[in-house]
Amino acid sequence: MMRLQVNGQTKEISAPDEMPLLWALRDELGMTGTKFGCGMALCGACTVHMDGSPIRSCVTPVSATVGHAIATIEGMEADRLGKVVQQAWVENNVAQCGYCQAGQIMTAVSLLKTTPKPTEQQIDDAMSGNICRCGTYPRIRAAIQQAAFRLAQGDKQ
Repeated sequence: MMRLQVNGQTKEISAPDEMPLLWALRDELGMTGTKFGCGMALCGACTVHMDGSPIRSCVTPVSATVGHAIATIEGMEADRLGKVVQQAWVENNVAQCGYCQAGQIMTAVSLLKTTPKPTEQQIDDAMSGNICRCGTYPRIRAAIQQAAFRLAQGDKQ
């Protein structure tokens, strides 16, 4: 049995050490918000946070996450910054098909935690590893800018 800290809760799973965190989250814990995209850490659909930093869960062995705090899209509602980002996503109609959006939001939240007032170039650089097949990049940038503005104004949503 492995004990994982996911979204502030201790979860016990029985899984092989080498199982990707993505499959532990989806298949063992029933947390299906994190998506499988490419399986090679290239598209960003599987992005989650480990100790506050974005990681690709499709290539991270679940055993490497033991003792670390994991945050998924399901936990963003309880995160002040995550909630503001999600609201900006809705208000800017970012999602089209929606498949990549959990990974996009997780990356955006991480960016805003480290860079509260990002420039357009910083946004583009941070988000460049997340692919949106629908091409909603301008709306993604606008939502991040809106969230940054609201957070700077003290908006707690």
